[in-house]
Amino acid sequence: MAGLFRVTPATLDVLEALLDGEVEPYGLAIARQAGLATGSVFPILARLERVDWIASSWEDTDRPGPRRRLYRFTPEGMAGARVLLAERRGRAAGQRRGLGGFTSAPEGAR
Repeated sequence: MAGLFRVTPATLDVLEALLDGEVEPYGLAIARQAGLATGSVFPILARLERVDWIASSWEDTDRPGPRRRLYRFTPEGMAGARVLLAERRGRAAGQRRGLGGFTSAPEGAR
């Protein structure tokens, strides 16, 4: 994870959206899938591209409207994203079970 200096919940949401095979891999679709504003998503995508976790290219299409910038994981990025998202899911599962958080009072405090 060299270079990926800040992993925010929004970054994890973007990684999750990119891993979802049902979303088209362009910025607005990623933002919608992640439930985030494009003003948050595009800087995250730029940061992921700077650290070589994703690569982008302009679509080649006859579709009307502006061209879309398409994003895809690099092999290193795919592996890193899977690790980060597995950690996120593990933390979420631990919190649901009452682990790692302050979900109950200490003994004798009841």
